[in-house]
Amino acid sequence: MSAPNLRLGVNVDHVATLRNARGGFYPDPCRAAHEAIMAGADSITAHLREDRRHIRDEDVERLKRQILTPLNFEMAATAEMVAIATRIRPHAACLVPEKREERTTEGGLDVIGGAETLRPVIEELRDAGIRVSLFVEPEPAVLDIAFALGAPVVELHTGAYAEASFAGDTERLAREAARLYRAAEHGAALGLEIHAGHGLTEENVALVAAIPQVAELNIGHSLIATAIFVGLPEAVRAMRDEMERGRSRIGG
Repeated sequence: MSAPNLRLGVNVDHVATLRNARGGFYPDPCRAAHEAIMAGADSITAHLREDRRHIRDEDVERLKRQILTPLNFEMAATAEMVAIATRIRPHAACLVPEKREERTTEGGLDVIGGAETLRPVIEELRDAGIRVSLFVEPEPAVLDIAFALGAPVVELHTGAYAEASFAGDTERLAREAARLYRAAEHGAALGLEIHAGHGLTEENVALVAAIPQVAELNIGHSLIATAIFVGLPEAVRAMRDEMERGRSRIGG
């Protein structure tokens, strides 16, 4: 079976982070979304956190109204966020863990311990016509539970792989890459659509892009950081080039 086309979802959270640093109105995450789409992004991701540290409610509403590509709404599995999602009706909702004190999402959902909490959230989102994904650790047992909960998509947390890459730890990098490969293969065999993201950069994305079962990568922080120096369209195009370079290894 041939590998699916590899899509790029661009996360615009940190455009809003920069805007909020001064409490003003620019840079505008909606403009960033349009720029990313014009440069080749397949979808836009935005995470509305409980503390509204970056994306705000009005950002999500404007993104849903203005962009023509799918909107992936990252959210905690809370009543407040479910209410917002079912009102706005994004194309997809990715359930992520969230702790107020963390700098960024630090790991995958506890789908094993939290299954009974997640199940009704998944059902309510699905009944509203929203495609649900679960942000999870790349472990087969975790994917088994995700499948049993009825989520059609999982996003594999690539944080440990990225950390090994940043550290230059080649042995750990190989282990984490193999872990991602095994999880993607296992999840796809169950019938799950496989996405991946967290900490991916131009320097480390190719190896993840080469995993045949991965259909989508969601990338934000590194794109916005690179955009400071080269502009967002060029950052998106360069990331796509690296993704394609990795994808070309399949079957090679």
